[in-house]
Amino acid sequence: MKLLLPLLLFLHLIPPQEVSGVGINYGTIGNNLPPPKRVAQLLQSTLINKVKIYDTNPEILEAFSNTGIDLIVAVENSQVFNISSKPSAADEWFTSRVAPFIPATSIVAVAVGNEYLTADADKLDPNALFKAMQNLHAVLVSRGLDRKIKVTTPHSMAVLATSFPPSAATFAAMLLPPMTAIVGFLADTGAPFMVNAYPYFAYRDNPKIINLEYALLGNATGVSDPKGYTYTNMLDAQIDAVRSAIGSLGFSNRSIKIVVSESGWPSKGDPGETAATPENARTYNTRLIERAQSNKGTPMKPKESTDIFVFALFNENKKEGGASERNFGIFNSDGSKAYDVDLSCEFCSGSSDKLEFGGKATAAGANRGPSVWCVAKPHADEKVIEGVLNFCCGAGGVDCREINENGDCFAPDKLHAHASYAMNAYYQMHGRNYWNCDFKGTGLVTFSDPSYGQCRYAQQ
Repeated sequence: MKLLLPLLLFLHLIPPQEVSGVGINYGTIGNNLPPPKRVAQLLQSTLINKVKIYDTNPEILEAFSNTGIDLIVAVENSQVFNISSKPSAADEWFTSRVAPFIPATSIVAVAVGNEYLTADADKLDPNALFKAMQNLHAVLVSRGLDRKIKVTTPHSMAVLATSFPPSAATFAAMLLPPMTAIVGFLADTGAPFMVNAYPYFAYRDNPKIINLEYALLGNATGVSDPKGYTYTNMLDAQIDAVRSAIGSLGFSNRSIKIVVSESGWPSKGDPGETAATPENARTYNTRLIERAQSNKGTPMKPKESTDIFVFALFNENKKEGGASERNFGIFNSDGSKAYDVDLSCEFCSGSSDKLEFGGKATAAGANRGPSVWCVAKPHADEKVIEGVLNFCCGAGGVDCREINENGDCFAPDKLHAHASYAMNAYYQMHGRNYWNCDFKGTGLVTFSDPSYGQCRYAQQ
């Protein structure tokens, strides 16, 4: 205990910290993509700590287990109606598609459909979307998972009647009934409003009206809104347009977080898509990643940061539509870079090993993200700490053999020391989110490795 206690007393002075990162969309409509396990290994050595997929591909869910990377899974549009039909259908979907992979895989949200309200409007029932979201949320509540896993749905900008000026934006009249129900659901459950926002398409369709630098997130002059806001990039204007539309439904006084679930720029397009170049794609996504890491808000909400998921990880050679639809990837299908975007993490820990990624040698480390651990506060109440220890080594699913009598972390045989080991193992397994080191106020996140002697604390 002599070695551990002074360290814990020192760590007590360090405030808890949340590690920031960037999200990315991982689509798989290609016939020569790297296997998911290699993808997961690659991303562990980058600043990306959130991945959104478009289904519940079991190979992907297994590949991302115990990586510390959060996943958003999806209900395909074709499955929405079935899940909306009855609660048992939602329970069956969750039981077969998601439950087998948690908690080893950190699943933090279920995206019900993708741009459902504006896709195949003649074939899809808009009311089914809300019912499906309700049914899935009820399943999560019944399992005690509703705080960990949120239910939401990504929308396209086409749900808006108009997006400019941002302060005057409203939802399309025909979508008001389902959208009002969905926004109310998000407010009640604490889930985010997801929007797929693409300045590229706005510029492509209106090149004589929209300034290219404004679309590329870099117009210092700015565009003015009648209510006094100035926008130096189109993405912020799109986010605030969604914010205004939500407010127009009467939810302006209720906090609904907006997440940009997709945004990107293609590196190649059809002959008429002159802005779809590697240079513009690199510029946009570099600025987009910087925007995601800045924790800055928008002109309407300057102190409210926005989570952003870059679109996309790979070029997908089997996607339908024009050439640009198949060329939004940062990486080509074979794993080589489509253009150079820095995904390195300044504080990442790793090795100098090379990962053979789709036949290309790519620098990769053994671990993702800043090296952070979770330990027990030295003066935390022992009864609470004992309950935390029992939870982690029981229902929490932590392997506690190392703190058993013959384990490397048994000594010192002290409650706080054993709890620290178990709390950290739980924290690493569940994605290193700050709330996974709370433990009723007894946990503390630290950048100092609490390992000692032969006792090694896990890190992802």
